[in-house]
Amino acid sequence: MSRIKNARQSLVELLLTLTVSLLPVGSGLMIMHYLHDKKLEETARISVSEVIYSVDLALDRVQASAAAAMKLAGATCESAEAQLSDQVAKAPHLRSLALTVDGRTYCNTLKTPYSPDHIFPDAKTQFRLTLDPPTTPNAVLLAYQIRENNLGVIATTYGMLLRNELRAFQTGLTLLLEFGELYIWADGDSRDPARPSQVEFFEEGVSEKYGYTVKAGYGEGYSARETRLTMKQLFPSLALVGIITGSITYWGLFRQRSMRARSAASQD
Repeated sequence: MSRIKNARQSLVELLLTLTVSLLPVGSGLMIMHYLHDKKLEETARISVSEVIYSVDLALDRVQASAAAAMKLAGATCESAEAQLSDQVAKAPHLRSLALTVDGRTYCNTLKTPYSPDHIFPDAKTQFRLTLDPPTTPNAVLLAYQIRENNLGVIATTYGMLLRNELRAFQTGLTLLLEFGELYIWADGDSRDPARPSQVEFFEEGVSEKYGYTVKAGYGEGYSARETRLTMKQLFPSLALVGIITGSITYWGLFRQRSMRARSAASQD
C-alpha cells in the first residue's frame, strides 16, 4: 500500500514538474504571437501615413516644376520650347513638359505626335497614371496637370518615381498606390493579371493633398511564416527557462518529500 502511495505521489510530482516547466514556454509563445501580430498591425497603420508623406513630397517636386513652367503658358512654342527643354534637362524627376490651351497640347518637349492631354478626363483631375504610352511602350507614366483659365501645363514623370518611394519601405508590407481606377506597386501595376495579396492587417488612407489612395497589407500567409521564424529563434531560450523552472520545482518537491520522510522516521 505504501508503494502505491509513493508511486502516486511521484506521478503527481512529475506531472506538476512538467506543468511548471511547460508554463513559461506556452505563455511565452502566446505572448510572442500576440505581440508579433500587434507589431504587424501597427506597422501597417503607420506605414500608410508615412507613404502618403513620402509620396506627397515626390509629387510636390513634379507640381513645382509644372508651376514653374506656367509662366510660359500662352507663349508661342517657338519661344517657349527651349526653356521647357532646359527645365526638363535640369530636373531628374521630369520626363516631359507640355503647354496646353483649352485643354489641348500645343507645345511638348517630346518630339512625338503623342499628346498627353487625353490622359485627363476633366480639368479638376491632378495626377493620373497612364500605361503603355505610345512614346514609351511597356512603361508607366505619371502625369500632372495645372490650369489657369484656358492655359495649362502638363508634366510627366516615370512610374519609377513612385516605385522608388514604395521600395524604400523595407517592412515586408505590400504597398499599393491608386490613382483613379489605375494602380501601381513596387513590382507591378494595373496590367498585372491580379492585384498583389494584401489580405493580412490591411490598412488604407487617402492623400488629402493629391487625392490618391494608399493601400497596405501583408500577403496571405506572411504572418504565419514570420511567426514560425520567430518561434524558432525564441524557443531555445523559452525551453531553457522551462527546464530551469522545472528543475527548481522538482528540487523543492524532492526536499519536501525528504523532510516528510525524516519526520516520519523520527516519530517511529
